Amino acid sequence: MDHYIDIHLLPDPEFPPNLLMNALFAKLHRGLVENGKNRIGVSFPQHDNKRPTLGSLLRLHGQATDLEGLMSNNWLAGMRDHASVNDPKPIPTVTAYRRVYRVQAKSNPERLRRRYARRHQTNMETARKAIPDDSAEYLQLPYITLTSHSTGQRFRLFIAHGPITSTATQGAFSHYGLSRDGTIPWF
Repeated sequence: MDHYIDIHLLPDPEFPPNLLMNALFAKLHRGLVENGKNRIGVSFPQHDNKRPTLGSLLRLHGQATDLEGLMSNNWLAGMRDHASVNDPKPIPTVTAYRRVYRVQAKSNPERLRRRYARRHQTNMETARKAIPDDSAEYLQLPYITLTSHSTGQRFRLFIAHGPITSTATQGAFSHYGLSRDGTIPWF
């Protein structure tokens, strides 16, 4: 990764920043699916786990040609009035890297019981004993609210920024621009 693009959300009296970030990220996801290369990563330099918020800055990381190819697909249509986008810039001298990845909560015990019963070929009563109601896990991480194109259901995509390290690691990025293995330059 040798270049980056910053996308700043502009203040809007009608829409809160998190709603604009949801819309921007949904468009980015569709753009990354169409791009299909899994070489573009994202980060949220203004994220704050305490509040929790992702802030109003979305940064894309990748090779200049990959970023230019993504931006030529006009995936930002409809968001140009709400965002300020810079051209790809070279990444400054970096000595820090971090992973930005998805975290999935196990927050629905009933769904977990159905899955347990299917996998262990048992009944729901046994699954209920194995997975009590208080086993639900709730995350305190920033998230994006998206709508699944296949099911139409809304879901939260929780995003974690891993610890800062001094070494970069290679890895493929998902169609959300997230990776459990690959790092992005942190500056």
